[in-house]
Amino acid sequence: MGKLFKNITKKDFCFIGVCILLIVFQVWLELKMPDYMSAITRLVETEGTIGEIALQGFYMMLCALGSLVSAVIVGYFASSVASNFSKILRDKIFSKVLKFSTKEMKELETSSLITRTTNDVTQVEILISMGLQMIVKAPIMAVWAILKILNKGLEWSILTAVCVVVLLITIGILMVIVLPRFERVQKLIDKVNGVTRENLSGIRVVRAFNAEEFQKKRFEKTNQDLTKMQLFNQRCFSVMQPIMMLIMNGLTLGIYFIGAYLIDAAMMSGKITLFSNMVVFSSYGMQVISSFLMLAMIFMMWPRANISASRINEVLTKEESIIDGTFADTTVEKGTVEFKNVSFKYPDADEYLLKNISFKVNKGQTIAFIGSTGSGKSTLINLVPRFYDVTEGEVLVNGVNVKEYKQEVLHNKIGYVPQKAVMFTGTVTENVSYGDNGKEEISFDDVKEAIRVAQGTDFVEKMDKTYDAHIARGGTNISGGQKQRLAIARAIARNPEIYIFDDSFSALDYKTDATLRRELKKYTKEATCLIVAQRIGTILNADTIVVLDNGNCVGVGTHKELLKKCQVYKEIALSQLSEEEIYNA
Repeated sequence: MGKLFKNITKKDFCFIGVCILLIVFQVWLELKMPDYMSAITRLVETEGTIGEIALQGFYMMLCALGSLVSAVIVGYFASSVASNFSKILRDKIFSKVLKFSTKEMKELETSSLITRTTNDVTQVEILISMGLQMIVKAPIMAVWAILKILNKGLEWSILTAVCVVVLLITIGILMVIVLPRFERVQKLIDKVNGVTRENLSGIRVVRAFNAEEFQKKRFEKTNQDLTKMQLFNQRCFSVMQPIMMLIMNGLTLGIYFIGAYLIDAAMMSGKITLFSNMVVFSSYGMQVISSFLMLAMIFMMWPRANISASRINEVLTKEESIIDGTFADTTVEKGTVEFKNVSFKYPDADEYLLKNISFKVNKGQTIAFIGSTGSGKSTLINLVPRFYDVTEGEVLVNGVNVKEYKQEVLHNKIGYVPQKAVMFTGTVTENVSYGDNGKEEISFDDVKEAIRVAQGTDFVEKMDKTYDAHIARGGTNISGGQKQRLAIARAIARNPEIYIFDDSFSALDYKTDATLRRELKKYTKEATCLIVAQRIGTILNADTIVVLDNGNCVGVGTHKELLKKCQVYKEIALSQLSEEEIYNA
């Protein structure tokens, strides 16, 4: 928890200082009221005038009003500090997650990161907001009130001490029972988020397979586990309220019972003093118990907030597996990509997915990768933008190891089109001109040209508002082929040195695929292209084709060369095209 408090700004520390001063003032006012009450009691017993009694009552009202104003100001400043703290914290978590590689994302899981950014930060925010008002006020009030009642009566002091001990024991027992379950609550919230997210992202499949009941049962089980855990915790804490009331009412009753006994045994001259002390002690005793009650509330919030803080710290202190290099763009070579004896296995895997891969592609050339499902094609090209780092060997871009590049510089060289086209909420133009390519700003003319090359002009200009047409989150209001063409246009608009197409033509019909590739070849003649494809027709004219089989490179060459010397490639080709089409291509 302490590490997170470093995110409090100097301005907020000033607010905290003001809050502490106002809380001290508020406590002084609240503890002053019993003194005026005692004075009123004495005036009533000694037949004081109405004016004198009213004056003391007026002072009490001023104290109450001053306490109210102080409490409102403290509440405002405390909320301001807490909300600003949570804003900074969420921003830091978001910025940190942006730096994570795929490895860290898999380890922490998306659903858990959502919970940590929302629910966990909220728990810490609540603690700061409430704690700033209670943690400061409770001990000051408790100590001050105890000092004021020490000389009012030994018997009453002992009774108050017994009540405080009972209260502390109750709190301690509850903490021992409930504390271990708070971490499980946060993990169960992660699980609820995970199931919900999975259901929403796969809603079409759920409906297509009539799996609504199955998904409902999955969610109900996870939700029921969370509910049971929360109910247990809340039932434990619900015991606190009746015990608090029992202690407070018992203390009041005990004070008056002891007071009645003492007054009855006292001489006539001491009865008024004892009665006054009893009234004052009753008020101060309530203040002491209220102080410990506030501390009890903080103790109830602290464990959960502390666990949330630990989960947040786990994200903020997570070591990044992809370390940013220092190399800027000062190379003589342009557009070259070379793999030198590259082997790779996933961090949690035992077997290598890629084994001893070597090839080089120069500026203006196209290299394609083909192979059976799971042969490592997508993994191989994902090593170029450093979504993962190689386990062995080197990946060179323009003759420089990608590990040495600043990631921003490396990514500015690349136009990446993923296997699954990703669209963001916004317009067509915003999606195509998305991101920063480190050069001049992408103009509207660049966007139009990129969409033309990607064969998207026809459908874009038919949309309402054309290039300013709305794209829903995930591109749910356009087809798969349209999303794929806009994703290709996004890469083209960057005008990069290196294009990476990860099976990016699979949703296109053969005619559109052929036209797009023809236009793309003209447009990218000065750039290097890396293409992953399942269709032989997509890669027939590539300068080099790399054939992968179970992570091994089993063939490198042109289409015609591979037909002669690579059996795996020939089998793939024959499974898609006739012999006449293959040999005449």
